Amino acid sequence: MSLLFRRASLASLGLAFGLSALCLSPLMAQETAPAAPADAAAPAAAPVDPNAVVATVNGQPLTEADLVLAEGELSQQFAQLPPEQRRAAALSAAIEIRVMAAKAVTDGLDKDPDFQRRMAFLQQRALHGEMVEKGVVDKVTDAEVRARYDQEIANTPPANEVHARHILVKTKEEAEAIIKQLDGGGDFQKLANEHTSDPSGKSNGGDLGWFGPGQMVPEFDKAAFALDVGKYTEQPVQTQFGWHVIKLEDKRAKQPPAFDEVKDQAKQAVIRDKYFALVKSLRADAKVEIPDAKLKQAVDTMEAGK
Repeated sequence: MSLLFRRASLASLGLAFGLSALCLSPLMAQETAPAAPADAAAPAAAPVDPNAVVATVNGQPLTEADLVLAEGELSQQFAQLPPEQRRAAALSAAIEIRVMAAKAVTDGLDKDPDFQRRMAFLQQRALHGEMVEKGVVDKVTDAEVRARYDQEIANTPPANEVHARHILVKTKEEAEAIIKQLDGGGDFQKLANEHTSDPSGKSNGGDLGWFGPGQMVPEFDKAAFALDVGKYTEQPVQTQFGWHVIKLEDKRAKQPPAFDEVKDQAKQAVIRDKYFALVKSLRADAKVEIPDAKLKQAVDTMEAGK
């Protein structure tokens, strides 16, 4: 999901923290518990009470829910740690955040106008993320995702894909000599193994497998798709890689991807459409004034392109 749909992280709130828990010695970072036997059944995790207190900081409770939030928001910082150390690192970081935040309040930093503006913006950003999560993402149904897939398949023009072989050489003269041998009954696969400079084609007769339109460089693509099955190019085909002799082995209708292969992309498309529809509705009801005419025009142009 794009950054637009991600909640603001604690790091982005401008809180400075040392995260000294990450400054573990190399030896400590490498110590891991012995691996369980492959056939050992993992014990079921006991349910955790989110309100359970894991620490108190200056008399204020720090709960399991707070710890889960810290682990999630700081997951990138903890990525290099073994799993069994991440909980302790998250707790250490959460404690650091609490004590540093308390010190910032004592020093009056929470009253700084720039900080207050940043906090107001980040609160709005967090609420934006919550609205996207609860008002858009959570409301997408399986039926909508399937319908979007079916719509994309229906709107995709039918296309062929081809199975081709090629012989790649450095000069036009070499390619012409190969075509002359083919005209005389030469075996394409044997000639490919003997002459092609494509390393992947020296042992398989220049076989490129199946490919669709646009997967090869334009000159090669055009020549391959123009051939009839069983035919080879009567003239050498030049590309940035050299000179090709191409043979078309087979041609078939390109099959669309299965739903399970692209359902995540289909869901993202549904989310995107719902998001922009919601924004458009809310913007239509909002009174927005931009005094700078040039800036207003730029914003209107950008909005029109969404």
